[in-house]
Amino acid sequence: MDEIEEWSRAQARVIALMAGATAEQVSTTVPACPDWTARDLFSHMVGLGSDVVAGDEPDDHNADWTAKQVRERADRSVDDLITEWQRTAEPLRAWMAEHGSRPLGDVIIHEQDLRGALGVPGGQDTDGLAAIRDRFAPRVGGRLPAGTTLGLVGDSWSWASDGGDPASADVVIAAPDFELARALLARRSAGRIRSWVRSGDVGPVLDAFATLGPLPTEERHE
Repeated sequence: MDEIEEWSRAQARVIALMAGATAEQVSTTVPACPDWTARDLFSHMVGLGSDVVAGDEPDDHNADWTAKQVRERADRSVDDLITEWQRTAEPLRAWMAEHGSRPLGDVIIHEQDLRGALGVPGGQDTDGLAAIRDRFAPRVGGRLPAGTTLGLVGDSWSWASDGGDPASADVVIAAPDFELARALLARRSAGRIRSWVRSGDVGPVLDAFATLGPLPTEERHE
């Protein structure tokens, strides 16, 4: 898989999503990023690309950095933001060819965040999403309590924290591939994860899923 091409495909999907959004949709709060509207989140996505190309990227992608991206674009229209992102695309692709495809994670994760806010599902079975899922599964594995193994069983994908048989892990969770991918990104509630348990005590491993912040308390749907 060419992850740079997957970034471009995801960018095209997001541009189409935002270009087709109504003013009401654009001003909708994003459940996964409750401090931001859909337009704010899009500003961050655009700003991240511009900042990376400009060499302005802190290691921790801290809140001040992302807030500045939104603040600096507060008076720009969605069309203006699309134009900036399109202008940045080729320089960012060149950057990724040299430094790696880390920006793929941002566009893939936030594409689904935007879709959840706008109520427009899509992009749930892409190579890009699979790549990010595969990046985050080991992060969850690294956060498990010592001596505990976790197995994830999807429709066509499965994974075990110890590299063994997922169905033989201490805790086995079974759900559709897309749901598991979103859970690995801290986009599913503890209650939802509990509902997928096939065997074992999931309680001690729930915190391992908080890879990008606390698990949501409300149910989310994309």
